[in-house]
Amino acid sequence: MTIASREYWQERARTLKIEGRAFIHGDYCSSVSAETFDCVSPIDGRVLARVASCAENDAERAVRDARATFDSGAWSRMAPVARKAILLRLATLMEENAEELALLECLDMGKPISDALAVDVPAAVRAIRWSAEAIDKIYDEVASTAHDELGLVTREAIGVVAAIVPWNFPLLMACWKLGPALGSGNSVILKPSEKSPLTAIRLARLADEAGLPSGVLNVLPGYGHTVGKALALHMDVDCLVFTGSTRVAKQLMIHAGESNMKRVWLEAGGKSPNIVFADAPDLQAAAQAAAAAIAYNQGEVCTAGSRLLVERSILDSFVPMVVEALAQWRPGHPLDPQTNVGAMVDRQQLDTVLAYIESGCSQGARLRLGGQRVLEETGGLFIEPTLFDQVENSMRIAREEIFGPVLSVIAFDDAEEAVRIANDTPYGLAAAIWTSNLSRAHLTAKALRAGSVWINQYDGGDMTAPFGGFKQSGNGRDKSLHAFDKYTELKATWIKL
Repeated sequence: MTIASREYWQERARTLKIEGRAFIHGDYCSSVSAETFDCVSPIDGRVLARVASCAENDAERAVRDARATFDSGAWSRMAPVARKAILLRLATLMEENAEELALLECLDMGKPISDALAVDVPAAVRAIRWSAEAIDKIYDEVASTAHDELGLVTREAIGVVAAIVPWNFPLLMACWKLGPALGSGNSVILKPSEKSPLTAIRLARLADEAGLPSGVLNVLPGYGHTVGKALALHMDVDCLVFTGSTRVAKQLMIHAGESNMKRVWLEAGGKSPNIVFADAPDLQAAAQAAAAAIAYNQGEVCTAGSRLLVERSILDSFVPMVVEALAQWRPGHPLDPQTNVGAMVDRQQLDTVLAYIESGCSQGARLRLGGQRVLEETGGLFIEPTLFDQVENSMRIAREEIFGPVLSVIAFDDAEEAVRIANDTPYGLAAAIWTSNLSRAHLTAKALRAGSVWINQYDGGDMTAPFGGFKQSGNGRDKSLHAFDKYTELKATWIKL
């Protein structure tokens, strides 16, 4: 894919009209309080828009509207094939507006425009289209019964879904949830992160243009402790889905228990091990993948390969290969199509990552690459991709999710030790294994407590495979047909003939 020049994108950014209001019952509106917050670009510090700061009153209004729409049957009782057609139209509209969506994502969150246009938007389109195509292909069941009885097992839309999505892949994470949630016939209230709300707000209008009935998709920008908490505690929200930090995920589970025991599905943090054995089929490819696994999207990825476990016998030869590969990931202006590392999302995240780098140095890890804030003169928030070796798994940089481009190299002596180190974490989102030994690959994969395991690659999979974690990385699954389970209730109907 050929990406236009930096000058082209700068001109588009200059003339871009950005919407910052909430979206309720088919139209944009201010928050009830009329309060706003500044949406600031991490690229240069400029204010992109004043965004509606929704709170409890807005949540009440949106939930009431979503419930009335759901109960009306305008969407929930629409034939699956008709819902499918509307969602396919939404996917097409997203494609037609791909440049605008990518530009919003880039300006708002700081990721490179090349990634937003070539990866984020197409993947979001695929997510909507794949779920839409699945809607009329999911069958209910007939139980095995006596000849004079009939047992039916049917799926029903759960009702009103609140979807709280993160700031690192704002559009994609929203679409992973909207596809099956809307496809199942639910009404959805989407709460984007206050750090990157713009594509969710724009997506609402595209859904309206695609023919989604008013009230089926409402979008409430705002803070987690205000509107997010209000949705989590609301007695008329039937299901809460979330992607974000483990700390917030735990709080949302408490809110659900304090209210109506709404269904809660969580995709939380990770500290993923990337395990390289001495017999890896291609050490150069493994080194390139290890660099990409921590530098892509500025390391602001829940599955980032932040712990690189290297068999000790190749440590001295392999780590320099990773250092060389990671040095090719250089921060630059996100509107430049040649840039492969953008800006950190905001000052808070920048300071968090810098504090972890300082912690790594103070706890005795060896800094081999990066570790500095750069391009300060631009007003942007940029950090060099960073590599530590001589890391112990007990160090903070190896135990806590940094959500930045900081890689910890940990040595191991054999497969048993590699598994022990890999599993010595509260998280269990993803892992990777590099080996030519088929038995070792399978046995190690089985032993790893992670929702996704990749072999001789990093970050494999597509919409056909479920995504989610073990342990404190959450529950439930996005993507695949399994995602529909989160948004439906199973009903058993037993008939005496």
